[in-house]
Amino acid sequence: MGLEQQEIKENQLYKFLLITGIILVAFNLRPAITSVGPLMSTIRDDVGLSNWSVGLLTSLPLIAFAIMSPFAARLGNLYSNERIILWGLILLLIGISIRSISVMFLLFIGTLLVGVGIAICNVLLPGVIKDKFPLKVGLMTSVYSTAMNIFAASASGVSFPLASGLNLGWQVALLIWGIPVVLGIAIWVYVTYKGRSTTQENQLLTENDTNLWRSPLAWQIALYMGFQSFLFYVTISWLPEILHSSGMSMETAGWMLSFTQFIGLPASFIVPVLAGKFASQRVLVVTLGVLSVSGFSGLLLASSYVTTVISIVLIGLALSGTFPLALTFLGLRARNAKQAAALSGMAQALGYLLAAIGPMFIGYLFDLTHSWTLPIITLISVAILVVLFGLGAGRNKYV
Repeated sequence: MGLEQQEIKENQLYKFLLITGIILVAFNLRPAITSVGPLMSTIRDDVGLSNWSVGLLTSLPLIAFAIMSPFAARLGNLYSNERIILWGLILLLIGISIRSISVMFLLFIGTLLVGVGIAICNVLLPGVIKDKFPLKVGLMTSVYSTAMNIFAASASGVSFPLASGLNLGWQVALLIWGIPVVLGIAIWVYVTYKGRSTTQENQLLTENDTNLWRSPLAWQIALYMGFQSFLFYVTISWLPEILHSSGMSMETAGWMLSFTQFIGLPASFIVPVLAGKFASQRVLVVTLGVLSVSGFSGLLLASSYVTTVISIVLIGLALSGTFPLALTFLGLRARNAKQAAALSGMAQALGYLLAAIGPMFIGYLFDLTHSWTLPIITLISVAILVVLFGLGAGRNKYV
C-alpha cells in the first residue's frame, strides 16, 4: 500500500509539474517576438537598418516556423515530444542571448534561433496536450493560449519603458525575456525524464498522414492559420508606428499594443471552449471576422482618440480569438493525436511561411508610399480572406 501511495504522489507531482511546464512553455511562445515591436525604430536607428530589413526581426522567426514545423513533428515522434520541447527551449535561450548583442550579424542569427526554438514548441505543445489530456483538449488549449497572450501582452507593454524609461537599452530589454525560458528549461528537464506516454501515438507518420497535403480541408486550415498570423505579426510589428504617425507618443503606442493583447484575453480563453462545443465553428469564424475588419477599418478612418481605442479593442478581440481557434481546428479536424500532429506541422509550415511575408511586405508598402493608408487597406483585405478560409476550416468534417 505504501508503494501505491508513493506512486500516486509521484504521478500527482508529475501531473502538476507537467501543467506548470505547459504554462511556462506558453509564456515563452511570444515575448521574444512581441517585445521587438515597440523597439523597432530604436533598433533600426542604432544598428542602421531600413524599414523592410528591420521587419526581418519579426519575419525571420516566422520563416523558421515555416521551415521547422514539419521537422518538429517528426522529431517529436522519433525522440518524444517532451525531449524535443526541452531542446526547443534551450535553442530559444541561446537565440535570445545572441540577439541581444548589438552586432547586425548576431542580431539576425539570434533572431533565427529564437524562431527555431519557438517553432519546435509551437508544433509539439498541442501534441503533448492531445496525448496527456485527451478529454480536456479544449480546456487545456484555452489555458495555454491565455497564458501565452498574457506574457505576449506584457512584453509589448514593458519593452519600451525598460529600454528608454530605465535606460537599460534595447539589448537588455530583449535579454530579460530569457528569464522565463530558464524556468521552463528547469521544469522540462524533470518532465522529460519522468514522463511516460499515455498513448500509442509515438510512431513515425504513416502514408495516410502525409496525404494531408492533398486534403482541401487541410489547406483551408493552413491558410486560415497563415492569414490570421499575417494579421497578428504585422500588428505587433507596426501598430506602434501606425499610432505614432497619428500623433501618439511611442511609449503610449507601445502600451496600446499591450492593451490590444490584454483586452483579448477573454476571447483567447472562451473561443476554444465554445469551438469544442459546436459541431461547426462557422459562426465563430464570421463573428471574429467582423470584429477584425471593423477594427482595421477604424484605424483607417479614425478621427479621434476614442475611435482609435475602439478600433484597438476590436482588433484585440479578433486577433486573440482567431489564433486559439486555429489551434483548436488542429484537434477538431483530425481523427487522432498522430494525425493532429501531422496537421499541426503542415498548417504551421504553410501558415507561418505566409505570415512571414507580412511585416516585410507592410514595411515595403510604407517605404513605397510613405503613408499607412495602403498598408491598412491591405490588412482589411487579408482579414476578409481569413473569414473565407475559416468558413471552409470550420465545417464539421475530418481531414
